[in-house]
Amino acid sequence: MNNKESITVISENMKIINTIKQYRHNIKVGLLFLLTALLIVYILPREGTFRYEFQRGRPWLHETLIAPFDFPIYKSDAELSSERDSVRKSAVPYFTYDSLIYNEITNKFESAIKSEWDDFLKERFSVEEDDIDLFLTNNPALRDYKNRLYDSLSDLIEDVYLSGIKEPVNESDVPVAISDEVVIVVNNVGQRFPSERLLTQKEAYEKITGTVSGLSEDSRTSVEQQVLSFYNRIDFSDYIVPNVFYDIETTNRVLQSMLDEISLARGMVQAGERIVSKGDLITGELYQILESLKLEYESRYRGTNLNLIFLGQLILVLSAVFVLYLFLFNFRKEILLNLRKTMFILFITLLMVLAAITLIRFSDLSYYIIPFAIVPIIIRTFYDERLALFLHIILLLIVGFFVPNSFEFMFLNFMIGIVAIFTLSGLHRRSKLFLTSAIIVLSYSVLYFGIAVIQERSIDGINWVNFAWFGGNGLLILMAYPLLYIFEKAFGFLSEATLMELSDTNQPLLRKLAEEAPGTFQHSIQVSNMAESAIFLIGGNSLLVRTGALYHDIGKMANPAYFIENQTSGMNPHDLKDFEESAQIIINHVHKGVEIAKKYNLPSAIIDFILTHHGTTKVQYFFKLFQNKFPDKDIDSEKFTYPGPRPFSKETAVVMMADSVEAASRSLKEITEEAINELVDNIINHQVVEEQLSDAHITFKEITQIKEIFKKKLKNIYHARVEYPK
Repeated sequence: MNNKESITVISENMKIINTIKQYRHNIKVGLLFLLTALLIVYILPREGTFRYEFQRGRPWLHETLIAPFDFPIYKSDAELSSERDSVRKSAVPYFTYDSLIYNEITNKFESAIKSEWDDFLKERFSVEEDDIDLFLTNNPALRDYKNRLYDSLSDLIEDVYLSGIKEPVNESDVPVAISDEVVIVVNNVGQRFPSERLLTQKEAYEKITGTVSGLSEDSRTSVEQQVLSFYNRIDFSDYIVPNVFYDIETTNRVLQSMLDEISLARGMVQAGERIVSKGDLITGELYQILESLKLEYESRYRGTNLNLIFLGQLILVLSAVFVLYLFLFNFRKEILLNLRKTMFILFITLLMVLAAITLIRFSDLSYYIIPFAIVPIIIRTFYDERLALFLHIILLLIVGFFVPNSFEFMFLNFMIGIVAIFTLSGLHRRSKLFLTSAIIVLSYSVLYFGIAVIQERSIDGINWVNFAWFGGNGLLILMAYPLLYIFEKAFGFLSEATLMELSDTNQPLLRKLAEEAPGTFQHSIQVSNMAESAIFLIGGNSLLVRTGALYHDIGKMANPAYFIENQTSGMNPHDLKDFEESAQIIINHVHKGVEIAKKYNLPSAIIDFILTHHGTTKVQYFFKLFQNKFPDKDIDSEKFTYPGPRPFSKETAVVMMADSVEAASRSLKEITEEAINELVDNIINHQVVEEQLSDAHITFKEITQIKEIFKKKLKNIYHARVEYPK
């Protein structure tokens, strides 16, 4: 390669590098949109979708549908739920029988009776231990009645244990409640018994003690009374323990086996069979057949042609994201010029899609609980209604790819998005979001009721559980408050709640301004009132304008005496300075204002008002004095010019105009309507001629409206007062 070719290659490479540098911001934005689209496609489910849309209660709008293959008619969720409930009601609980417990209790009872009998004879009859046998030989009736009663009680205890004493169990903790029958498993063999056969510990105890009490009432002889008094000493509760135990594991296993045997289908449709013709009304039965075909179709082709599905999803998602880019490019270009703002728009879209996919695919919750209205609420708070609605539509289009009943989903959430945007006029009042949440729940309920009545043709068929999901949706809408705070701090936004806090004149910085530069403070209040009225008329963020105007001159606190509104003693320190130095002190209040604002952590949107409220204009007073004193001397106009930038929004432009007009109005020697009109027209026309407003996207019509507002405000401020009599 010769030198000429090398130079050509280097030149071409330099052109490419320079082009990349020139458009690097646009390249970054484009990559962000592309990355967002790829991430959305990546998390979308790879499933082929049924090509037909249909709704219960509406006519079939497509061509005649013929069954492409054999498929079962699946039962509806309501049918399956009813059958499962029926199985659960008919299920029998399982118990296990422990035969060893009776033997242990019998031995324990026999030993206790023997020991207690000897003690009883010693206490009642004062018999010595060695003479017990002789005493019983001499009192055979006492011995025989005691033995007969012992045999009766032993038989009774045996009957109780053979019937079964069930362990105490909390009915809510077991899968099958005890009804008419139970199955008792003895030696791995289960037998059905009436459930009334089983006794509780209390019932078994009362059965035994009741027998003893009955004998006591019927006893006539002293021997019987003496023996019964002995048995009344026995605590039979020590011999009543459960020997039948609830077998939850076996009950669960048998119940699950019965549930598994429930058939999911209730018929078949043969390949080639006509399913529905165009115009046919989709009844409940036909709807279930179509749902079965859809389910079978998607399950058969799941996992096949994944590359084609990915390509199709990529085309659709890229189209949606590209339309969003075109909207921002044509109507909100300032967002595309700020990477952080662009990232926020794409991040909230991606986050909502991810939340919707996660809930629908991996949760039993209904998609009705997903608070899609949060997106337009947040965007409306930080931007405007048009962007909020457009982004909401794009989000619904993307999510509509994979949600069931996509038409119903789109209609409901589109309407709810509109309701959210137009009912939430501002979040600086806490009650606003609660009211909006309540209206959203009510709107969901009314719209769903209308759709359900059309589909079901009966109120009885409405799934009332969905209204609870709408309530949960409304509660989740309230998450907008903490989310707004998080997004505000993470992406550098400014919410109305924060603006309300900053515009409070009791804020430390504004209190300091009032104390150190009271004239400037009063000037700032007048500017904020004028600018707020103007921006309210032409359209804009009036709360932002008011707040920005209150802080626009905080830099004057550094040298308050050098500004005429703070001079009360009649002494002007500028008299000791040359014109250039005085101009620099005046100009420097912008730089000082930015320093103070950063020290007090004021948002960047407020700092913009400090930077732009003089634009790139000149300090005319000292500039004219210099010209008059040194007419032949070359003037370095940069020393008398504010560094800018010029206002770049309606809000900053209005504050600039209000600041200049209010300050100049204080110099009027004669307050008349003509003087005020001329002052306002001259100042604002001069700013227009100097192109101070050319970057602010403000029209001449709006400028004319602003002039009229300022004139009206100044006339109200300087109106003539009636002279009171002495």
